[in-house]
Amino acid sequence: MRLNKLSVRDKSIFDSYLKLDTHQLSVYSFANIYIWNKLFSITWAVIEDSLCIFFRDKIGGFLYLPPLPNKNNPRTLSRIFDILAGLNKNPEFAHIENVEEKDLAFYRNLGFECPLKSYDYICCRQDLEELKGNKFKSKRASRNYFSKNFEYRYQPISFKNRKECLELYSLWEKQRKISNPGPIYRGMLEDGKTALGEALKNYSRLGFKGSLVRIKNKVKAFTFGFELNKGTFCILYEITDLSIKGLAQFIFSRFSGELKDYKYINIMDDSGLDNLKKVKLSYHPKFLLPAYSVRRNG
Repeated sequence: MRLNKLSVRDKSIFDSYLKLDTHQLSVYSFANIYIWNKLFSITWAVIEDSLCIFFRDKIGGFLYLPPLPNKNNPRTLSRIFDILAGLNKNPEFAHIENVEEKDLAFYRNLGFECPLKSYDYICCRQDLEELKGNKFKSKRASRNYFSKNFEYRYQPISFKNRKECLELYSLWEKQRKISNPGPIYRGMLEDGKTALGEALKNYSRLGFKGSLVRIKNKVKAFTFGFELNKGTFCILYEITDLSIKGLAQFIFSRFSGELKDYKYINIMDDSGLDNLKKVKLSYHPKFLLPAYSVRRNG
């Protein structure tokens, strides 16, 4: 079977399949697939009337999402694992990622192993805007400190801000590495910069919306994301100069206030890292949404 190499021009095709069902996990978005094309070889095909998206790197290949929309077709799975067998020297690496909880029974009934992969953190948008109550006391104080003590400009992001945003990311990356010396986290920071470059390069075409903060005419914070569904907006990046007190809390709260059309904000997963988990839990998510991997038993 011929696999098509992913192009930004494929967005309309992907969207037509993704919108056949309502998804809450942040990975169910063309934007959040395309930005990884410099780190993975991403290909796709329509198999048994379902969109199948394959990721491959030097380790092996896997299906990034379950087949869309006919995810519960045994024939489709058989053909997918035949393709994955050709992509992997080690058959144990062949698997499907980001399966939603509602589909687990189908895979388990066929004898697949379904380990938990991660959780997405889903917050109430109004909570993030207002930061009301005792549970947000420290966040609110930090936000207010920034507002009262700094002169700033708050502006929308566009492609022309690409260089400045990448420069800020480099600063933020250095600041993060000081307090998080682990090789896994450092590798994630480097991958995140590569993905950010792709996101900013195709900012409008991928449907992103975001804002930045300037202090003394320098970009010191930016955040942006995409509509996941009619009720949920996903924050893909929030990057700030960590030396500026309250800036992170300010831009997160201010941008949340611009998203009044949405009930929820998905702040993505924690990549299995305790430091990220702690930060995300500090915003008191409304619920955690699990994602599962699926692989053949044995």
